[in-house]
Amino acid sequence: MRVQTAAFLLIASTAYGFAPATVRTPVAHSVGNGVSFQPAALSLSDKPRSNMSLNMAKSTAMQMSTSASSDGEKSLASKIFDAYTKTANVATTLFPLWTVLFTAIALKRPSTFDFFTTEYFTAALAALMLSMGITLTPADFVAVASEPSSVLMQFSLCYGMMPALAFVLGKAFGLDAGLLAGMVLVGSINGGQASNLCTYIAKGNVALSVLMTTATTVGAILMTPFLCKTMLGAVVPVDAKGIAMSTIQVVLAPIAIGMSANKFFPKLVKAILPFAPVVGVVSTCLLVASAVAQVADPILSAGIGLQLPVLLLHLIGGLVGYWLPKATGFGEVKSRTMAIETSMKSSAFGFLLAKLHFGDYIARVPSAVSVVWMALTGSMLAVIWRYIPVKEDE
Repeated sequence: MRVQTAAFLLIASTAYGFAPATVRTPVAHSVGNGVSFQPAALSLSDKPRSNMSLNMAKSTAMQMSTSASSDGEKSLASKIFDAYTKTANVATTLFPLWTVLFTAIALKRPSTFDFFTTEYFTAALAALMLSMGITLTPADFVAVASEPSSVLMQFSLCYGMMPALAFVLGKAFGLDAGLLAGMVLVGSINGGQASNLCTYIAKGNVALSVLMTTATTVGAILMTPFLCKTMLGAVVPVDAKGIAMSTIQVVLAPIAIGMSANKFFPKLVKAILPFAPVVGVVSTCLLVASAVAQVADPILSAGIGLQLPVLLLHLIGGLVGYWLPKATGFGEVKSRTMAIETSMKSSAFGFLLAKLHFGDYIARVPSAVSVVWMALTGSMLAVIWRYIPVKEDE
């Protein structure tokens, strides 16, 4: 059963990992270095005219040689950058495949990621948010804040539709009380930070995604305990101060630093911006692998009976999170953003809550399984939408 479960986890998304990549090659801007000749002024020099001509010829030859050398170096640098851009584009497109590979390693050899301690985990989340922050400006958030309807819609999807869907799926698949409690907990937690990267890949609104992630994270202080108490009859204590501090450290601070760099050091940001998606993909893969490695045994022991409802929770959640906003008048970009935000929950946080505040050990297993399917579902949606054009007016 453990082998079948692992195979089910890995095979489902492998085909998506090999989605054809349309390589985008950036335009290289060549700078002209032609030698400028000015009319010679009349000279009263006593040097022979032939010597003056010879000196001018030597000077011109040296300038032309330097210009040609500079052109050659820029041409080589341009070729190297083009090669990197092509490779990075393909690597980003294959995000689901990397997620599968890192998950497989974490399941097979959990000790591989023992080095990825809590400090590294936090740093990777911060790096992920920083890589998104440098793509934003304060004007992006001002524009988003002027239309709060998008944030309210996604908030209702996160804490209204998803908990109800989790409860219905748990009942439909006949999960016992402990597993059902874990399913509802997964549906009742906030959005995950990796959703910001997937929104970026899917050509969504990153500023809106960050704002939604922050809103649901802060909302978890009240909403998660309330939903668990209402639907399960169990109170789940939440460290409100701890969540607030984590939100500031992991989400708000890196975003603020990235935007400040974008404003005050635009040339530096422009130089490092092509590396941001790669940093985000690597950070996310390490985060997923680390979380999976810590709970490898529960994931392998869960069985198909739990894998399917957890997968459907994220998949159906993403689809409803897309079509409901579209049906109510939201544009394509906002609908994609809300879909990914709704699908991708902070499963690691759910696992921690279940571990600390649920007496039944089995209640933490749905969150452990969700770590994998959340990342795979979100990354697959992102890669699919990456190649579906968005109309300019949307």
